[in-house]
Order: sequence, then structure tokens, then C-alpha cells
Amino acid sequence: MKKYNLKKTRRRQQASEFFGAVQVGNVKVAKAVLEREPSLLYETTGCHSSALHIAAGNGQVEILSMLLERHLNPDVVNRYKQTPFLFAAIYGKVSCLKKLIDFRVNITMCDTLQGRNCLHYAAYYGRSDCLRVILSAAKTCPFVNSQHGYSVFVNKADYVGETPLHIAACRRWPECVRILLDNGALVSASTGVYGLPGDTPLHLAAREGSLDCVGQLLAWGADRLRRDASGRTPYEVALKHYHNACAALLNPSSPEPLVWPALLKLTSRELDEGAKALLKQALMEANREREKIILKGFGGSLPSASHSNGSKIFDTIYEAISDTDVCCICFDKVCTIQVQDCGHQMCAQCTLALCCHNKPNSTIASITHPICPFCRGTIAQLVMAPKLKDDHDADNNTIGTRSSKLRNSSQGKQQL
Repeated sequence: MKKYNLKKTRRRQQASEFFGAVQVGNVKVAKAVLEREPSLLYETTGCHSSALHIAAGNGQVEILSMLLERHLNPDVVNRYKQTPFLFAAIYGKVSCLKKLIDFRVNITMCDTLQGRNCLHYAAYYGRSDCLRVILSAAKTCPFVNSQHGYSVFVNKADYVGETPLHIAACRRWPECVRILLDNGALVSASTGVYGLPGDTPLHLAAREGSLDCVGQLLAWGADRLRRDASGRTPYEVALKHYHNACAALLNPSSPEPLVWPALLKLTSRELDEGAKALLKQALMEANREREKIILKGFGGSLPSASHSNGSKIFDTIYEAISDTDVCCICFDKVCTIQVQDCGHQMCAQCTLALCCHNKPNSTIASITHPICPFCRGTIAQLVMAPKLKDDHDADNNTIGTRSSKLRNSSQGKQQL
């Protein structure tokens, strides 16, 4: 009996030494302990978390790589069915996420606490960088494709019916909301089951009073008149929680925001990335002006706009441009978008006026493609204006604001 207790104490000490080395990233000590006691690789802590969980949660990539090469199952779970990949998403360890993806882990697995997957937890903690990595990997992940596809993974509901977009809106993470919407999250997904009403992401954003999240959801077509299980619209939810600024934007009597159209509703082919960024920024600016007008009448103030890294490139236009670069529709902005295949150019704001409708008409079955205002031909594709693109590719500088020459010229035209 004494010999058995001594052996058990020695193993407990070795396990403590091993898990301590894994936590701090001491590869040398971890390898030495494993050589003496290889079975420690499958040992767990009090919460049944393995060494893989500890390494992933603490961002120890070198240790994690060593363990993955020796461990038979990279999808090992703890008592709550949480995998090392889930731990890396919770604690925001991007490098560990990438390493686990290299070993082809199952990124679709959910825990038993709340039925949430890696997207839920990344959205809960505001891990926007983790969301990008996960969503990029999901497009080619065999586990995602075998389980009803990418859209089901992005819009997976937990035990209470909340998708990752619900959680991001509720936690007031506008960057996470934007990333999820860009990658196929359903803007009007409901927590209700069997066709019963429930909360949409807009209801939760209104409840928390997040102007940025409300603005982004509205720009993607969120329904302001949708009612929750209590029969309240997002406007009424905002009023109930004393978020008067949000209520002003959500008021059904206020002007409708511009809504970003689906790619298939816009053109027959996917948008050029440069043109897409320009149009998104113009859409955001147009809705921002709408919000300012609404809040000015309400007496509130709008917080400073938060721009993503991609849109910062297009914050300004060239410092020196000729009059021929001015949009021939509004005679105010610079031509930044070119129509294919005719080659006509216009500014992003006028392009939005052609392609961005306030609300899609559900009574019309067929989708009408936008038409070029110059030659009346169908717009097959929208790309960034060649001059704009060439300058950006040459030095990767930000595009400047309109030149003083153009501004003076515009002022002179107004005076005339």
C-alpha cells in the first residue's frame, strides 16, 4: 500500500511538472518529462483539460506543435466537450488557431455548456482577428462541407437560439458584426423556434444601445418592424432601455437607410475588391449623414465613425486631379468606379444611387440588373477606376481628398 501511494505521489508530481512546463512554454522540460513518462501526454487536469487545451489557451505554439505531432487526437475534449481549438478561440490565440488548422482539426464542434462553437466564443469576446482566421479556414474545411455547408456553420444557433451575429451585436462589437455580415451571417436571424417570433440581432443591439452595431445591421437590411417574442420592435426595445439615440435611428417614421445589395442583385459577376471597398465606404458615409440628420433633430450626438483597415485606404482622393476626372452625373465627386464592359466612369455615390435600393421589392420575382446611365447597357461588372488603381498599386498610399483646385472650381460653379 505504501509503495502504491509513493508511486501515485511521484506521478502527481510529474504531471504537475509537465502541465507547468506546457503552460509557460518550456519545451525542454516538457520533452524531458514525456520521455520519462510518455503516458502523461493523455493525462488531464481537474476539469479534464488535456495538455493540448493548456497549450492552446496560453498561446504556446511551440509546445502545441510538439504535442500535436505526438498526440493521436487533436480534437480531444474536456468535460464540457470543448476542444483545444475552442480554447484558442476563447482566449484569442490566433497563432494556435492557425497551427491547429494545419493539423486539420474539426472546427465545427460545439460545447455542452451552451451549445456554442468557435464563432460564438470569438464573437462573445470580440476576437475579430480570430473570426477572420476561422471564417477563412471554414471555406475549405471538409468538416464544414460535410455538415450542411458553410452557411449553416456561420449561422449555427446555440441552445437559446443565438447565432454568432446575435452575440456580437449583444456584446457591442461592431467589427465582429461587420466581419460576420461580410461572410454570410443572416442579418434577420431569429432566436424563435418552430416559426415563433424571437430576438433578431437588431433587437439585441437596440437593447444594448450600440449605435455602430445598429447602423451596420440596418445597412445590411435588418427589418426595423420585426417583432420579438414580447411583440416589441427594435424601436420599442431601445425606448424601453432608455437608449434614445438608437430609438431615433430605429423609429419607423425616420427615413430608410441605404441597404447593401447582394452581389447577385448588383451584377452578374462578383464585385472587384477595390470597387467593393469604395462602394461600402460610400454606403457607410451616406448612412452616416442620414444618422447625423436624424440625431440632430433628436438632439443627440453621433460617436466618431469606426473604419476598418480596408476602408482607410479610400478615405481621401488625389491631391491633384484634372476636371476630366469629375463625375459627369453629380459634377461634385471624383470618378472612382468604372463600368465593364463599356468603360464609363462615375463616383461611388452615384453608383450607389443606381445599384443600392432602400429595400428589395418582394413582389418582384425577377431581379433587374442596373443599367449604365451613359450608354444604357447592362452593367456586367464594377471595378476600381484604372487611374485610381494604378496609383494605389504603385506606392500603396492612401488616396487623398479632392484637390483645392477642384473645390474652388466647384464653389465657382455654384456662384455662377
